[in-house]
Amino acid sequence: MSSSFGTVFKATTFGESHCAGVGVVVDGCPPRLPLTEADVQRQLDRRRPGQSRLSTDRNETDTVRILSGTENGLTLGTPIALLVPNRDQRPADYASMQQAPRPSHADYTYQMKYGIRAASGGGRSSARETLARVAAGTVAEKLLRERFGVEIVAWVGAVGDVDAPEVDVLTVDRAGVDRFDVRCPHAESAGRMMAEIARVKAASDSVGGVVACVCRNAPAGWGEPVFGKTEALLAQAMLSIPATKGFEIGSGFAGARMRGSTHNDPFVGKAGRLGTLTNRSGGVQGGITNGEPIVFRVAFKPPATIGQAQATVDFDGAPVTFEARGRHDPCVVPRAVPIVESMAALVLADLALIQSTRK
Repeated sequence: MSSSFGTVFKATTFGESHCAGVGVVVDGCPPRLPLTEADVQRQLDRRRPGQSRLSTDRNETDTVRILSGTENGLTLGTPIALLVPNRDQRPADYASMQQAPRPSHADYTYQMKYGIRAASGGGRSSARETLARVAAGTVAEKLLRERFGVEIVAWVGAVGDVDAPEVDVLTVDRAGVDRFDVRCPHAESAGRMMAEIARVKAASDSVGGVVACVCRNAPAGWGEPVFGKTEALLAQAMLSIPATKGFEIGSGFAGARMRGSTHNDPFVGKAGRLGTLTNRSGGVQGGITNGEPIVFRVAFKPPATIGQAQATVDFDGAPVTFEARGRHDPCVVPRAVPIVESMAALVLADLALIQSTRK
């Protein structure tokens, strides 16, 4: 199983959804970086279950402990181990899932690959695993902010067929994003999104959405062509998040319908450096950051577990009616916002340290 991400700044996650806990070991973080459990807890609180009526009823505080790698609030340059215990475990809720793979879940594929699987909540395929990514990403984000001045902000851009208008990527901040439970900074759209989630939840159904993200102040020069391009690593990072089904950067798929004469980003002078007049490249050209904001979007499918009975078959192929009992989100995108931010931070922190070795 592949549970490590990164080359110089590397995160290795562990734990299943209903085991004793979930955690991560971060290797490659430079020494003397201020880091406390409170730094990590802020992002974990934004990801944790049970935080609003829009999310799952699972009640976890997701309280993090730093087990190693710091002393007196500073990193030592040694591996940083972070652990979050699982408190609200209910493996009995999944007893009926032993014999039948859940529709659109990873039960069947894990069983075929390993010959065994964690039937309680999906194990490593559960979104519970993402709290370890957020813990590691918080360390990466602290490094990016304090050593390089990079800011990362994500927000919900769509829920189902409710689309928010484009936001100002130069000014959007987390305070504005977190004004509403759905984490959309546009008030009117946020209200419509929350109403849509409430409707599908009442119908025992689920709905997908889109998370947008901007990474500001990344300098020109980060990225490793040809296979370690910035956008390629971002795509890998985002599509490794559970429930993701699409990634686009800059103009994305809309750019495929444009002509080069309108799509190209002309160069201009900006505060003593070259910049671009427009940013259809999304802050990356040739796989290398160009100093403009890195802007991308991630598509999330509707959660596979719903409250409605579904016709399927068991592992022997016999028809069964599947009825889920676990606690699940009707829409994952509000809680996915800090996960997207964290995975972006892991990518950029790694590229920043790789580039630093060339100086």
